[in-house]
Amino acid sequence: MTNILAIADKEIKGYFASPIAYIVIGFSAILYGWFFINLLYYFDRISMQAGGGFGGPQSVNVNEQLISPLFLNVSVILLFTLPLVTMRTYSEEKRSGTIELLLTSPLTDLQIVIGKFLGGLTLYAAMLAVTLVHMGFLFAFGNPEWRPVLSGYLGLLLMGGCFLSLGLFISSLTRNQIVAGMVTFAVFLLFWVINWISTFMGPTTQNVLNYLSITEHLNDFTRGVVDTKHLVYYLSFIAFSLFLTVRAVDSERWRG
Repeated sequence: MTNILAIADKEIKGYFASPIAYIVIGFSAILYGWFFINLLYYFDRISMQAGGGFGGPQSVNVNEQLISPLFLNVSVILLFTLPLVTMRTYSEEKRSGTIELLLTSPLTDLQIVIGKFLGGLTLYAAMLAVTLVHMGFLFAFGNPEWRPVLSGYLGLLLMGGCFLSLGLFISSLTRNQIVAGMVTFAVFLLFWVINWISTFMGPTTQNVLNYLSITEHLNDFTRGVVDTKHLVYYLSFIAFSLFLTVRAVDSERWRG
């Protein structure tokens, strides 16, 4: 466990020693703020039309009509920010030649992969922490339910974990950061839109595409429902992607 934490600490320091962490957190905060302001304006307008007002009678539901769409829009932000986090994890190590030092150190492939994953997940958690300011505003001036908020953040954390683990695998396959970033974005986008054509397919294909869609599993989390099938999907996705990354690192060790 000490070795894993050491690798994670190295990754975190690497992110904040370069512009990556500040760009990712700043860019995500700007986009999230833009989504928040627009949804808040829309919510305020429909509240007034319903005769409620922001702090008035609960004629509209702040969780369903503001917070849930806001969480769903975060998946758009992840498409653009998380490839920046993962594209350098192995590609830069290969390009600079430090991958040989890492692989010859007294660390197992699994420890290296888990450490890098936890480092990226910590940066992602910091990105989500910035959004707590907006949630604090809603709790200060509104009356949202806290359970859907907690489950929504859990869903976002799991979805981000899927993207990070997949991005690590893609980064382990190339020496070029730009290639790793572009391929990661393309694969992220595929999992984001894979169910768009499901309405034109038969029932079996439709069910398969909906299950493979990474955003489809987030919907219940934003409504306060933590379903086992969604947990199994996200955790299996993370575990399988990390397994592939371990195999890719192992093959690099043998080639070296």
